[in-house]
Amino acid sequence: MVPAPRGAKGAYGRPRGRPVLDFDTRVLVLASKDDRIGLLTSGLDTLGWRTVTAREIAAAEATLKDFPLEAAVIDADDLTPDAIARLRAAAEPRRLPILVIGARPDAVPGADLAMSSPPHPVQASLRLEQLIRAAIAEEEFRLRVATFAARGVGLDTRADEDAPLRVLASGAADRRFLALSNALSAAGVEVVAAPTPYTAFDFLHESAFDAAVLWGAEDHAPALSIASGMKRNTRLFHIPLMLYLRGKNEINLGELFNRGFADVAAAGTPETETAERILALARAHRRQLTIRKALDSVRGLELMDPATGLFTPELFAAHLGRVAEASRARRRPLSVCVLRVRESDAVALARRDGWLDRALPQIGAMVSRLVRVEDTPARLAKEVFALALPATRGPAARLAAERIAAVIGCTAFDAGPDRSPFVAEFDVGAAELRPDEAPGVLLERASADLTAAR
Repeated sequence: MVPAPRGAKGAYGRPRGRPVLDFDTRVLVLASKDDRIGLLTSGLDTLGWRTVTAREIAAAEATLKDFPLEAAVIDADDLTPDAIARLRAAAEPRRLPILVIGARPDAVPGADLAMSSPPHPVQASLRLEQLIRAAIAEEEFRLRVATFAARGVGLDTRADEDAPLRVLASGAADRRFLALSNALSAAGVEVVAAPTPYTAFDFLHESAFDAAVLWGAEDHAPALSIASGMKRNTRLFHIPLMLYLRGKNEINLGELFNRGFADVAAAGTPETETAERILALARAHRRQLTIRKALDSVRGLELMDPATGLFTPELFAAHLGRVAEASRARRRPLSVCVLRVRESDAVALARRDGWLDRALPQIGAMVSRLVRVEDTPARLAKEVFALALPATRGPAARLAAERIAAVIGCTAFDAGPDRSPFVAEFDVGAAELRPDEAPGVLLERASADLTAAR
């Protein structure tokens, strides 16, 4: 944690100096004392989530205006009625996720997440990552709406968001588990009860859910088996999971989060708070799904590439300009990747006989499914694809593109009767937007960087 230099009322910043922030500092902490969340911030620092602490609201506002921090954590003792609104206004035009520690969720309706006690650092890091990614996806969706609106196409998510949330509750009936189900139902959630892992998987495969809460047994084996099974299934992988602990037996929370749980509620957590935390997970997941569905709805329009449903070069160039402008305003990084089918004897033969042309629509569909909801995939030429990755540094963008290339490179495509299937490998290029750089130049640099994917 970057310590706050001493100053008036313990705050850094004006008028006695400014904080020295590490380049990787990501999270603002508003806390006049370290009693409640000092250990949490230290744990976040250890996990790579560098924090900076402000001792009063004015210092927090100044820091958000001066530095592109990605999220804020507020000690409930320092939560004034206007604190959340002031921090969000100071961070504009970035969307600022806010986590409040030391308060019940119903007491701070403006926060993205509230917890009555400090979470495990691994839990906090996972939730912050989810909240930040959701904020970036929301920013990109607004830009995508503007890009399509300029071409007479409207994107709307209201129909999907108006439908009731659905939560799977898996575990044997118990007083507290029933109370949790009742609290969710009272909030308008459709709760589906599954007494065993077998019935849980039956329900999961039969219909869609926005979240799942698993009732922990003494050894947590049923819940762990469900979590492991869901994380191995591509359709169920992203459904957020909460484990509701049955007792106070010793447990390795870090291991649970690494096994795929998005949240863990201790046995003493009130059912109403647990319900609010599940609702926060479910709402974020539903929003991600509705955004992706709205974006996918344009794939068949004439302004998209007819074979793959990806952005055309012209549409990609127009949107990239909008994204670059927004990235500068929000002081977030932006990277572009280019993937070009690598020449080989097998590819040349498949191209000659028309089998590569048949495979390219499938390759384009794979590209669109392997990127995050906030990333923009395009087809620049017959065998060249591009990605715009907001809030992503150059090395991370290259790694993402190489992973996509690796997945596609493991897929065998039909090469015709009596011939072995062929694989499509890629050369990959990546570049990060420089200050005052034109979007077209950024794309040119990514194309010039094309090398064999590692």
